[in-house]
Amino acid sequence: MALSGLNLALQRLPGPLPIWRASVDALQWLAGARTVAAGGGRLVALWAGDRGEGAQPRLALSAAYAVQQGLYWLDLQLEPGQSSYPDLSRLFPFAARMQRAAADMVGVVAEGAEDSRPWLAHGGWPDGYRPLRRGAAPAGVPQTPLQDYPFVRVAGDGVHEIAVGPVHAGIIEPGHFRFSVVGEKVLRLEQRLGYTHKGVEQRFTRMAPLEAHRLAGRVSGDSTVAFAWAYCMALESALGVQVPPAALWLRALLLERERVANHLGDLGALGNDAALAFGLAQFSRLREDWLRLSQAAFGHRLTMDCVVPGGVAVALDDAMRQRLLRQCTQIEAEVRSLAAIYESHAGLQDRFTTTGVVTPALAARLGLTGLAARASGRTTDLRCEHPWVPYQELQVAAAGEQTGDVRARVAVRFFETFESLRLIREICGRMPAGEVRAAIAAPAQAGVGVGWVEGWRGEVLVALELGADGSIRRCHCHDPSWQNWPALEHAVIGNIVPDFPLINKSFNLVYSGVDL
Repeated sequence: MALSGLNLALQRLPGPLPIWRASVDALQWLAGARTVAAGGGRLVALWAGDRGEGAQPRLALSAAYAVQQGLYWLDLQLEPGQSSYPDLSRLFPFAARMQRAAADMVGVVAEGAEDSRPWLAHGGWPDGYRPLRRGAAPAGVPQTPLQDYPFVRVAGDGVHEIAVGPVHAGIIEPGHFRFSVVGEKVLRLEQRLGYTHKGVEQRFTRMAPLEAHRLAGRVSGDSTVAFAWAYCMALESALGVQVPPAALWLRALLLERERVANHLGDLGALGNDAALAFGLAQFSRLREDWLRLSQAAFGHRLTMDCVVPGGVAVALDDAMRQRLLRQCTQIEAEVRSLAAIYESHAGLQDRFTTTGVVTPALAARLGLTGLAARASGRTTDLRCEHPWVPYQELQVAAAGEQTGDVRARVAVRFFETFESLRLIREICGRMPAGEVRAAIAAPAQAGVGVGWVEGWRGEVLVALELGADGSIRRCHCHDPSWQNWPALEHAVIGNIVPDFPLINKSFNLVYSGVDL
């Protein structure tokens, strides 16, 4: 194992993927991060919690690392009265925002971190309020004033700033983008998120474990299957539940349909952002047909609440499987025609090519993940690296591009659309018979579990801790946008301001899933 030299007491967690957990001290926390970074591994997520009882806090930091062997969850329990820990942002630059969020939510501080500005706390909270501390301040406590955010300024002759958001011209999520430009060339972009923070992680602690999959499925609506599956995988791991094979195949079917739905939407929007309204019209039509059949087959256009603890909520009969197969054939033919149009359209390719480049070297440095990483020479895909049922039987082909520009991210979407359509055909033709949901009793004791799923944007992780009475003590949901938002800041440098919507859409990152 990659971390065997640290003398950790690793515990293999039950579940379909290779996941280990270990408690570490401050020296091992930092040594583990260095070992993973030196070995080319990835920091998947970092979060904090309070494991104290009553008013006495007992703060803890957690980090999840992906290495060749699987996933390592390292747990740093701070001493009573301690609220600082070794900074990881020098090894993994994107960790800075996760550390800032941990400071806002729990009050733990990374020692020596260069950036300690608030991330989720915009002001307006009760003074000293830390939402995930035990016995957090009640309502009615005097609130701090709303605060101006100290953006990094760029000085120089002809440099000016353009502020965009958080309210935008379309019906989209709120986020603020501060551009420093000369003429129309972007010198720097700084993002300010947190406007959709809604207390999701605190809400988890007030829900029954067998009901919280519904909240997980709403962390990011376009990834409802990925998050719900990851939550259920974590709960099933904590309880040692075996999911019926038929249910696992149906979960994969739902996940691939979610992937296709999002790629169809993005391909149309990217055409529209490059002035090809025809692309938007055609892909919007195809996506609408796709969602309508999801409604007919699963009871919800976005397939919310279909993945449940122990399995799935909906079974498919032979007639519906045939409808799904026929739709795959029809959609694939149309998407292949549209792909040919996109590839041969000179104006479109002029806008796509060399725009918003993230080189393979920069992608590795920034920890780019998911779809965007596969467009920049990093072919990481859990369905290929650590395939579980049914992916171990389906032989998923991972997309791969090297140029890291908008064109490459479009090409990855086309490839993955065709591959997901193939997988859906395979699943519908080979799905085993049997029960689609195992019975699960409400938990009554402590436990931990992790869910790790390759969503359409990238790897989704859910880490779950149950208390001694079986209640949710902590549930952390991690979206790959945490890693990829900082990369977007780099991708726009040197481009012109009018190309930002195109570059932004080529990543299509989520606000809600990181604001939590």
